[in-house]
Amino acid sequence: MLLAFCISFNLQAQKVVSLSGANSPQDDMNPVWIGDNTLLFTRAFHPDNIGGVTDPGDIWMTKKSESGQWQEAVHRADLSTDGYDFSLGLEDYLTLLVYHTGGKRFGIYQYSKFGTDWNFLRQVSMVGLEELSGQVTGRVGSGGNVIFLSGKGKDSKGNEDIYVSEKLGPIEWSKPVNIGASVNTIGQEMSPYYDNKSGELYFSSNMHEGAEGKDIFIAKRMGEGWNNWSKPELWQQISSPGSEVSITFINEEEVVWTSTQNSDGFADLLTFETVVPLEIPEEFVAAAPEPLAPLEKPAKPKKVSIVPIYPSSAVGFPEVKMVEEELEAEENPISWFVVDAKNKTMVPFSISYKLGDATISKNASDSLKLSELAASELKEVKISAEGYFPKSVLLSDIKTGEPTVVLMTKAESGSMILLENVNFKRGTAELEGEDTKASLTELAGFLLENPSMKLRIHGHTDSSGDPGLNKALSLDRAGSVRDFLIEQGVPFESLRISGWGGTRPTASNATETGRSKNRRVELEVER
Repeated sequence: MLLAFCISFNLQAQKVVSLSGANSPQDDMNPVWIGDNTLLFTRAFHPDNIGGVTDPGDIWMTKKSESGQWQEAVHRADLSTDGYDFSLGLEDYLTLLVYHTGGKRFGIYQYSKFGTDWNFLRQVSMVGLEELSGQVTGRVGSGGNVIFLSGKGKDSKGNEDIYVSEKLGPIEWSKPVNIGASVNTIGQEMSPYYDNKSGELYFSSNMHEGAEGKDIFIAKRMGEGWNNWSKPELWQQISSPGSEVSITFINEEEVVWTSTQNSDGFADLLTFETVVPLEIPEEFVAAAPEPLAPLEKPAKPKKVSIVPIYPSSAVGFPEVKMVEEELEAEENPISWFVVDAKNKTMVPFSISYKLGDATISKNASDSLKLSELAASELKEVKISAEGYFPKSVLLSDIKTGEPTVVLMTKAESGSMILLENVNFKRGTAELEGEDTKASLTELAGFLLENPSMKLRIHGHTDSSGDPGLNKALSLDRAGSVRDFLIEQGVPFESLRISGWGGTRPTASNATETGRSKNRRVELEVER
């Protein structure tokens, strides 16, 4: 049986079609070819998912018939949870690796093939996996000895970066390592696919030269290390005005990819209608590898002067000596790179900070030096832009030798922001600390300046303890935030609340670091 839901269009005179039975009105993404005419992919928010219409992604399967038709997709409950699930691919012929986040499972797990079924085997160990946040994606490199992952880590250059982990043993993998600035930018790099035979890395980026939205780029490994790559080249053949996010190769002549082209913003799985030669670049230009060790600071300039050994009032010619003094290098003003977090365009902005009871405002063109701000004992400055949520930047996060990147979230329907400085007394819904009140007072001011905005406040906890109590606590905390904003003059009807307990983690609940990230309050713009 084949579904009628199908799209087609011409891409550079080559007809592109959806995978008929593999597509739905929901998001269909992360295609992974595992042989035996079988394609696995992740389907989000489908009513048949284990978590129902709120489930962010279960694994589904479609098979390609001998006639080349894609059969109706089948839900693989044996590979799915009520959280977000995606297949990383085959570690070997009988072992599939799957990433889970949400519920009681977080991490990468092995599943063993038994006939047509996949049986849960065990969790693998990868130190540092829990440090990756954001939209985590990835793939086992062909050969099964490396895993490429994308996510936002402590050393990410922007949003999601691409990392690599090497296999150390049957269930042990090395800590993910950032593959460097040749591939990773201040934007998003995600959905890596590595071909061990050719040394080519396929990935999605919205910041490399030529990108329109997100497009597929190709970089070639240029040496033994994982930080030595060619200059990424845009894969023109599958580029479209939509967003291309992930690919998989069926064979050397067939490819399937995810795109939002012609699907109302939802992701579809696409391929060429007929087999066409794949136009993959044959020549790659080497890019300079990122240094593995931090560069030494340049030596300070020195001033040489002649100083008399004896007092200058001495009779005759005094003895002299050469004296070297270090001169302080002149400090450059802070350089800002303020961009829209979604489309990475530059945003006009202003800067403000508080000195005592006074608020100091600066234009983007005004010269500010970090040493001057630090001397005023400031902790942070605020970046404001019309139509965007204001963003506080800690002085400790401001760069001195390079631009300081600030990603701004537009105040539009669907946008979500984390309230970073909102804290509660342990185990209660009572707001705690002056920083919390200051942060919410600032938010209230922004909402009063934008009276037409309607927000939903989402409360979250970690998964420790009773799920029912956690959900109640998360709802109460969202209510406390709403109550404070109302006290500042924000209309009650502009604010709605939700409590999710520990059902929507952003990090592992196995560590205190992960649990602290999961205890959070978020704001969603509803209109």
